[in-house]
Amino acid sequence: MRISIWTLLLALIVITGVASAAPQQQGRELPLPWAYGMPTDGSTPPQPACVRPKDDGTLKHLADSSGAFTLTQISDCFGPADWYPEDHPAMPDVVAHGRKPIVNACALCHYPNGKGRPENAGISGLPVAYFVQQMNDFKNGLRRSAEPRKANTDRMIIFAKSMTDDEIKAAAEYFAAIKWTPWIKVIETMDVPKTRVAAGLFLPLEGSETEPLGQRVIEVPAKLEDTETLRNPRSPFVAYAPIGSIKKGEDLVTTGGRGKTIPCGICHSPKLEGIGPVPPLAGRSPSYEARQMYDIQHGARKGPWAQLMQQVVANLTPDDMVAISAYLASVSP
Repeated sequence: MRISIWTLLLALIVITGVASAAPQQQGRELPLPWAYGMPTDGSTPPQPACVRPKDDGTLKHLADSSGAFTLTQISDCFGPADWYPEDHPAMPDVVAHGRKPIVNACALCHYPNGKGRPENAGISGLPVAYFVQQMNDFKNGLRRSAEPRKANTDRMIIFAKSMTDDEIKAAAEYFAAIKWTPWIKVIETMDVPKTRVAAGLFLPLEGSETEPLGQRVIEVPAKLEDTETLRNPRSPFVAYAPIGSIKKGEDLVTTGGRGKTIPCGICHSPKLEGIGPVPPLAGRSPSYEARQMYDIQHGARKGPWAQLMQQVVANLTPDDMVAISAYLASVSP
């Protein structure tokens, strides 16, 4: 049965009358440091605009790939390695190479298959209209990060302002044509491996030391070298979540938590696969999902679709965002 997206949005506007204004950020409290990939001490970790590792010319290899690339080629801002060209359609030039000297190749951070990583966004399978709108929101000052230290969001704003409408459309159509598939395993636990922060990404330390997870979700690469060094677009992630968070998140997502928020399925479809220009949520990065809830709640995202979300997230606490993001990541699209 076809349901008009405008009918859904009208229902959302009516139902959101139960929500109150968003709570104000108190003092200099850090916004969900786990979601933004930031240390809790207020320091700013190095976030280079383009990683150029030392390279001795040694060719690197990955299983099931015929490619062979040096470290410099793997992290080339204007032509990064494409390990598995059979996994995606032919890339538009802006995706494969960007445009010198300002616009980096989309494939560098988001991978050629659009999977992305916790510090950025998984963009494969997004509706074309939604993708274009978000790029225009970046371009027009309607989308930024609530965390001022998050440098890659600032770079996205620069890229969006520099890209042509044709380049944005080409990237949107390319990534929309790639189906999103699960690659995040959610594990509920009390303790997690100790990690370090590298350019917004949590990376496990050597050894077997652990620390209490607390009320956060920590995403780490399943294979450290594959993600950090080789940028393997098939190498998955593990998301550690608090015990009981998935069940709590399921209640908030599917029922609205008895009036606290709005069931996500009203606009994002019952299976959370998106509908029309509304984006899918199932199986996506919990770090990314939590950032978006916080950004919208605190006014960092102000675009047309974000405005409809403001009342949805108004009453959510940081613990709610932990639970919702853990549950969404656990749902198989």
